[in-house]
Amino acid sequence: MLLKNIVLKNFRIHKDTNLNFSENINYIIGGNGQGKTTILEAVYYLCTSKNFNSNADGEFVSFNSSFFEVTGLFSNLTENKVRIFYSQSEGRKNLFVDGKQIYKTADIIGKYPIVILTPADHSITQGAPAERRKFVDSIISQASQTYLQLLLDYNKTLRHRSALLNQIKETNDKNLFLQLDAWSEKLIQTGTELIKHRLKFVNEFSIFVKDSYKSIMEGSENPIILYEYLNELVSEDEIDIKYKKLLEQKLPDEIRRGTNLVGPHRDDFVFRINEMDLKKFGSQGQHKTFQIMLRFAEYFYLKESIGRNPIFLMDDVFGELDAYRSARISQHLSELGQTFITLTDFSNFSFLKKSDSDLVIKVYSGTAAYA
Repeated sequence: MLLKNIVLKNFRIHKDTNLNFSENINYIIGGNGQGKTTILEAVYYLCTSKNFNSNADGEFVSFNSSFFEVTGLFSNLTENKVRIFYSQSEGRKNLFVDGKQIYKTADIIGKYPIVILTPADHSITQGAPAERRKFVDSIISQASQTYLQLLLDYNKTLRHRSALLNQIKETNDKNLFLQLDAWSEKLIQTGTELIKHRLKFVNEFSIFVKDSYKSIMEGSENPIILYEYLNELVSEDEIDIKYKKLLEQKLPDEIRRGTNLVGPHRDDFVFRINEMDLKKFGSQGQHKTFQIMLRFAEYFYLKESIGRNPIFLMDDVFGELDAYRSARISQHLSELGQTFITLTDFSNFSFLKKSDSDLVIKVYSGTAAYA
């Protein structure tokens, strides 16, 4: 899959930018605050209808403007024109594919697969369990509409059950317990399916992580991913039984706190290097390498699962790596499909080898030009 063209209007610092892209590597060069990362944000927006920095949509509107518009032309077996229009006065965005409005984000997730590597990825290996769940969920959701729908159903069930727990906490109405039982059954049903999908994913994804390490880091480190669910490991055919037992045990605490305390929304993923817990004992270099290998693995996992090359975004990554790791990673960029890489300049990145088919775009104060 390729993004052939993008047009930005009133999108952050870009008032009117129109770019055609290479199908290989696109180097986007510019100083801090000049608008290079904004181009990546726009690409990610088109692929997911969301932004990777979790900013509110209104924050992307240029100063003294009332709207923003991002349009992209994708090419796979056919061409698709994707357009996102945000109105400041209405306070909402509208998404169109080939002129037809799309009302549900779920209808576009996975249609234009994308992988993004940014400095914020440190939260995956060093942050809270929610960051690792978000990482895993985002990958599986792009590869499986079934999983995405399960996740949406599960989160909806969580909200309903949480509201009911709060009602019971406030009123102590015994009649509400019958409703709670029904929502608990729904929670167990969807939660068990989520866990099974995640178990399958970890088994498959771990192979891609190991392959990335072996290819790029020459086998010097052995990565391991473990999925910790329902507070302890149980066999797959006992998940629903364990789930129900934990809910019964935690019910008094859930009512007292008015929240859901058991399920895949509380699970975690543990990363290890050579049997060492990465989060507890890993060096900064090992953390950064693991984060990058996770993204390379995500790329090849999605490519195999979906049958299309995802778009790969790398935002200001090489500045955080030592020369050896940077050189090793840069040697494998040609294995990816269409790639977008932001850099402050080329002078400090002599290890990057630009081919004739690659493109260099220089960005200054919201204006982009081909170098």
